[in-house]
Amino acid sequence: MVRAIVGANWGDEGKGKITDMLAKESDIIIRFQGGSNAGHTIVNDYGKFALHLLPSGVFYSHTTSIIGNGVALNIPYLLKEIESLTGKGVPQPKILVSDRAQILMPYHVLFDTYEEERLGGKSFGSTKSGIAPFYSDKYAKIGFQVSELFDNDSLKEKVERVCELKNVMLENLYHKPLLNPEELYGTLLQYRDMVAPYVCDVSAYLHEALKEGKNVLLEGQLGSLKDPDHGIYPMVTSSSTLAAYGAVGAGIPPYEIKNITTVVKAYSSAVGAGAFVSEIFGDEADELRRRGGDGGEFGATTGRPRRVGWFDAVASRYGCRIQGTTEAALTVLDVLGYLDELPVCVGYEIDGEITKDFPTTVKLEKAKPVFTKFPGWKCQIRGIKKYEELPKECRDYVEFIEKEIGVPITMVSNGPGREDIIYRG
Repeated sequence: MVRAIVGANWGDEGKGKITDMLAKESDIIIRFQGGSNAGHTIVNDYGKFALHLLPSGVFYSHTTSIIGNGVALNIPYLLKEIESLTGKGVPQPKILVSDRAQILMPYHVLFDTYEEERLGGKSFGSTKSGIAPFYSDKYAKIGFQVSELFDNDSLKEKVERVCELKNVMLENLYHKPLLNPEELYGTLLQYRDMVAPYVCDVSAYLHEALKEGKNVLLEGQLGSLKDPDHGIYPMVTSSSTLAAYGAVGAGIPPYEIKNITTVVKAYSSAVGAGAFVSEIFGDEADELRRRGGDGGEFGATTGRPRRVGWFDAVASRYGCRIQGTTEAALTVLDVLGYLDELPVCVGYEIDGEITKDFPTTVKLEKAKPVFTKFPGWKCQIRGIKKYEELPKECRDYVEFIEKEIGVPITMVSNGPGREDIIYRG
């Protein structure tokens, strides 16, 4: 059986914790898109970790962790991340890397940084991890696939051809130092040696695993609203964040995905630029940011303060719908215990009209939030294991969100630890 774990909103919903938790019952965990540009924070018996490329199931000895063909593979980063785990006492995880995955090149990071510099005030708020240039090259067919590392002659020829093209931009658009093909070729040979022990025909491996009835988890990065087709374009990421892409980015048939667990945050947060209707500012935002997540709302990759806001039912309902959600996990509910009242954004006012449908970006930029307020529960809910034991105000809030998003909330997370979870029937 295949289950996808994806985000309903802008990312940062707490998918890492849910994956880490559900990986216990899984055999294989797959990252199917994105790169090291966003992280998942996980707290378990080994300590606190921010994973960026590795799937969040690497802490179990019975699991196989896979980097799928849809991932932007930063090879030195992958090795560094494996070492950071084993250095903290985590047993060496079993890792496979798709031979069809494409390599994030050193120049992708440079081009990302140069372009954000060039755009100045109109920049996309990139993490400067090279993701947009990487996917641009992949679809322009000038990317490097892992399999290409193992044929010296064609690799050398391609490196020279690609450098010629890149150097035109470096010289004339960015006025930056040019790439040296010899040097780049040498770097790729080092990458080959680093990644060789992990390379596998992942699609064939998964074909056999599914025939044997193995349990597979697909782990998505970021959330629905950062999807390049269905998100807040152009302030999106460069790979599809939807569960449907899991089939493509892992190399499995779409009909194998039986469950889509969409992670929804009990309030809103976002890193990077773009429309964010329920955003709050000033002292109110500082307080929520400070209390939020585990150790505050700061990006797992960049350390940037996240933008925060009240729960957005319009965005979350849309996010769940385009994921094809079969169940939702509501996270960081415990953070909200300090509030006297909780506003929930239930509609958008656009040009004097109120809508409950999530609009395209041009309209979204004009949207003003319409709030409904709920009384707070004014207490700490960590440690509670049974849903019935939550304060009534807390249950009312969960049930209102469930009604608004239109899918069952089967899990409520009330703390950062693996065991801080309430299962609902």
